[in-house]
Amino acid sequence: MATKKKELTIGAKAPDFDLPADPEGRVSLSALKGQTVVLYFYPKDDTAGCTREAIDFSAAQKALSRAGAVIVGVSRDTLAKHAKFREKHNLTVSLASDEDGAVIAAYGSWVEKSLYGRKYMGIDRSTFVIDPAGVIRHIWRKVRTPGHVDEVLEVVKALKAK
Repeated sequence: MATKKKELTIGAKAPDFDLPADPEGRVSLSALKGQTVVLYFYPKDDTAGCTREAIDFSAAQKALSRAGAVIVGVSRDTLAKHAKFREKHNLTVSLASDEDGAVIAAYGSWVEKSLYGRKYMGIDRSTFVIDPAGVIRHIWRKVRTPGHVDEVLEVVKALKAK
């Protein structure tokens, strides 16, 4: 896997991506040009926090869509796992598979973590709001799931109002 690149900042051009996705087959930033993109990275399908986040984004999908945004969730899980995850929890958001972790690394979301004193590499739960021109307008790192989607919706609405 690629090493961590320079930290992305608000106002920076978002790294392009082109990933296999469920249900649309593929999703890319260049294909979404002209739309606001909510790109969120999460550790693993069907775990407590990741499930809550995906359910919350699915519940807010219509409101985010009205505000001009599309939602793409990314993890290293396979498309088959994403499909089962989607079906089990009636998810409506796009779930992209970054099995080799290149896009996760490009966004600086592949980080060293620690659990019970053991250090390991993993996905930082993080969210990026990318404007229609492909510029990063907001970044959340180390996301706590409760209330997060409401914060994202407020940022997206504020972007649309500009």
